Amino acid sequence: MSERGSAFLAEFATVDAMRGAVRALRAKGYTRLETYSPYPVPDVLALLDAPRSRLPLAVFVGGLAGAVVSYVVQWYADAWSYPLNVGGRPAHATTAFIPSTFEGTILAAALTAFVGLLVILRLPRPWKPVFEIDGFERATIDRFWVAVDARDRRGDATLTPRELWALQPLRVVHLEDGA
Repeated sequence: MSERGSAFLAEFATVDAMRGAVRALRAKGYTRLETYSPYPVPDVLALLDAPRSRLPLAVFVGGLAGAVVSYVVQWYADAWSYPLNVGGRPAHATTAFIPSTFEGTILAAALTAFVGLLVILRLPRPWKPVFEIDGFERATIDRFWVAVDARDRRGDATLTPRELWALQPLRVVHLEDGA
């Protein structure tokens, strides 16, 4: 569900009812679904067909960049800018650069993962429009919600609420634009 946009939300009392609602909505062709529950429900997450994350690729590229930068910094400092002849050893001693290059790789990959996760999750985000729905806070205790984005290709202002009510929820709420 978008941060700015209308949606239809249905509240369910049990996880089985939410699971059945997601299956029924997917069977009817809805694709822009989101669930809210007090705990993760893996089989429902599998039904939602979430796109694969690009975070692993970003972490790999960040780690690779960290390795290259840390190696080049050491090479520049030891072999190019200020070479020393210590006991006849070469100025460009690759084995001496390995530990620091490894540390640079891990540091850059970890920072990329941290910042990338914040970007993907759009954090920090202290407020969402769904928080304005009366009783929505029970989604962290004992209620299960299914949201259908109004921009769904199957979504319709009259059809979607009827199809949600047919799933026998406790209630259906229409979340307006910019609520």
